[in-house]
Amino acid sequence: MTAPNPAKISFSEAFQLIDLIKNQIESVIIGKQSAVELALTALLARGHILLEDLPGTGKTTLAKTIARSLSCDFKRIQFTPDLMPSDVTGMNYYNTKTGTFEFRPGPVLTNVLLADEINRTTPRTQSALLEAMEEKQVTIDGVTHPLQQPFLVLATQNPIESEGTFPLPFAQQDRFLMRIKLDYPLKADESIILQKHTFGDIVASLEPVLSLDQVLMVQELTQQVYLEETLVQYILDLVEITRQSETVELALSPRASISMVKAARAMALVKGRDYVLPDDIKLLCIPVFAHRLKLKKAEKYKGAQVEDFLKQLLDKIPLSLRKREQ
Repeated sequence: MTAPNPAKISFSEAFQLIDLIKNQIESVIIGKQSAVELALTALLARGHILLEDLPGTGKTTLAKTIARSLSCDFKRIQFTPDLMPSDVTGMNYYNTKTGTFEFRPGPVLTNVLLADEINRTTPRTQSALLEAMEEKQVTIDGVTHPLQQPFLVLATQNPIESEGTFPLPFAQQDRFLMRIKLDYPLKADESIILQKHTFGDIVASLEPVLSLDQVLMVQELTQQVYLEETLVQYILDLVEITRQSETVELALSPRASISMVKAARAMALVKGRDYVLPDDIKLLCIPVFAHRLKLKKAEKYKGAQVEDFLKQLLDKIPLSLRKREQ
């Protein structure tokens, strides 16, 4: 089932809608303004989010809060080692009463899908999400089923626990627009969290603040956000350096460039602007690029981290010093 073409809205109307959902999410996810803005950026850019952090830092709560704030269908999958691909996509089953095969849709046929602990299931089941995330459809027994729009996958994983896990291959990670980390809250913020979350389920009491049509309209508007040509070339320069570096084993692909352009336009909207600034790209560099890069083993043994490598790239290519060929 696909939604009809959304009507057009103005930038000022979009800013108001974004503020509504942003304020609601921040009322639950305390002290994590940057993570909330990144999550909304992914939503508006029609991308998917990999929430990677330590247990108990609010990954699942953030995913549920986003889903509750939208007037959309929401499904959750708890990934386990015995989960089968058909448990994700659905299957055709034989109805003995009618004598025919009928399609039983899986949880992936929804608007917002929470893939909890995605690295706890086998690569075969992980790959069941590939077509859905990239093509916005699933194919079962030769029949293609288009997904609802908007479609957002929020996957969580614990990066420090390896027992009983199956690390996501880079082909799967590349399907995520960005990887977001929440980290531990500050003491003052944690005090507010205790007051809000100790009694009752605050997420369950939330009401939707954006309708499905409103989400689609704001998503459409991101394409009209102005992105100067010099900023496009800046993104291309960052990507090109990763391909020339001797310390990189797996460099950034064209999908990474496209993802950055989409994310930068969406980030501008989240920030209340109809144009992209260099700071938008710098803020998005690690969330959009880090999970797509792989350093050579020799560099890892030296203690080099992908995040540090990207920070060095930003320092090497200051926008103000760049010269463009005429």
